[in-house]
Amino acid sequence: MAQWGQLGFQDGASPMMEQLIFFHDHALLVLLLITTLVGYLTASFMLSSLTSRYILEQQTIETIWTILPAIILVFLALPSLRLLYLLDEVGMSCLLTIKATGNQWYWGYEYSDFKGMEFDSYMLPEDTLEAGQYRLLEVDRRMVVPTKTDVRMLITSNDVIHSWAVPSLGVKVDAIPGRLNQTSFMATNEGVFYGQCSEICGTNHSFMPITIEAINVDDFSQWVMLTTQEN
Repeated sequence: MAQWGQLGFQDGASPMMEQLIFFHDHALLVLLLITTLVGYLTASFMLSSLTSRYILEQQTIETIWTILPAIILVFLALPSLRLLYLLDEVGMSCLLTIKATGNQWYWGYEYSDFKGMEFDSYMLPEDTLEAGQYRLLEVDRRMVVPTKTDVRMLITSNDVIHSWAVPSLGVKVDAIPGRLNQTSFMATNEGVFYGQCSEICGTNHSFMPITIEAINVDDFSQWVMLTTQEN
């Protein structure tokens, strides 16, 4: 999760988030090189009293500084488009399907692959938090997923527009009434990942957190059996 004063991204917990962080660093390096070059040229022209008619009026230099930015944009656009298509692609290899429904103001989860396995997830009040739990992020029932498994998320809403977002997993999808959006992710390691509704959905918009707990497949099977018996 994010730390106080953190400027960068959270650590990537899914392959897509790792790719997003890599593209961010790639684009930032390109921007740094451009800024350095432009700053150097600007300073040199301002501090130097020498002029050259071949630089002031020259078709070759104008052609270069027109083509060069176009090439740079291609190097930025190609990985960006690749990531956009990968984020939108939901493969056939998903082994688990979970439906997330936004309500005012809590999330409901339904495990479509298991009969009668659904529950609501409410934020824990501040006076009930235990040591090590985070304010405005902890819930009474976490969404549990197995690690190293493709998970398909079906996301909708019962009332207004919400947004199901978990930054460390690289997932952010709008929950729209009457519409079923889908995405997928895979948690690469065990842990607890936090998110919040990223759409201004009403007065309690900031009080409907998302908490995902990733555990190994064996523990997940036991959790499914216990949850099914409780329901």
